[in-house]
Amino acid sequence: MVYQQMVYQRASSEAGATPPKLNLRNLVALQHNALAPVNVALAKELPAKLTVTSKLPSRRGSPKSNFEYTLNIKNDSGRNLVASFAAEAPSNFETSFTEAYGSQELSSIPIDAGQSKDIKLKVRPPSTIDAGHFPVRVTVNAEDASAKVDLALDVVGQPQLQVSGRDGLLSARAVAAQQSSIPIVVTNTGTTPAENVKLSASAPTGWKVTFEPATIDRLVPGKDAEVQALVTPGDKSLAGDYMTAVSATSHGENASGQFRITVSTSTVWGMVGAGVIGVALLLMLGTVARFGRR
Repeated sequence: MVYQQMVYQRASSEAGATPPKLNLRNLVALQHNALAPVNVALAKELPAKLTVTSKLPSRRGSPKSNFEYTLNIKNDSGRNLVASFAAEAPSNFETSFTEAYGSQELSSIPIDAGQSKDIKLKVRPPSTIDAGHFPVRVTVNAEDASAKVDLALDVVGQPQLQVSGRDGLLSARAVAAQQSSIPIVVTNTGTTPAENVKLSASAPTGWKVTFEPATIDRLVPGKDAEVQALVTPGDKSLAGDYMTAVSATSHGENASGQFRITVSTSTVWGMVGAGVIGVALLLMLGTVARFGRR
């Protein structure tokens, strides 16, 4: 008690104030306040919480398109999480997750508390898929938290071309330096019409290839059209087999066929060659006979 009085007196003297008078009631009150318990309540840790969103949840393209979606995953909890993700797509659809600005494939990603990260989902339908609307669902999990987002892709029809010869033949005959007509069949096996189908060819050097007609205006699905390839082998072509590629193109859709063309030399040149050989033989025989008499 004397010690407490000295402490109060010292503190009051340093402050320049008159020290307070202590009595029994004040001492009891001070002792009670000093020993009173302090209750500290700790807040419960918030459960894990995730959200996932996509700015463009619907995409449109052809069966040959890659459908890409940018997803934002946010960690709304009070601790760091590792979020894993998976996609549910129709049968035979290929799906993969990558970094938002990279090509590294991912199956999970760490996200700090209160932060968010972007990832990219790529969906590739089978090339033989029919036109239609197809749903895709992405699920994100982290500990006991889960979030989902529904996406969609609209596959539009597309022409699909094939090039072959009449009755499926991919071979023909031609004569050097002479024009030959070879029938070419173009078929549309796709789901929409092919417009302005252009024909072209890649032939050996010195050859000339044109088409009649050079363009098919419109080819509906399931139908074919026949054109004539007018092929003229070079005048220096030797007898033998040569490969020529014939292509059909329509607004990005392309198809080609490899044709084996067997070239023979002209009979006129053959007769000329035979005549030259005959003359040479006659001259040789004449020379032998002349010098033989001497």
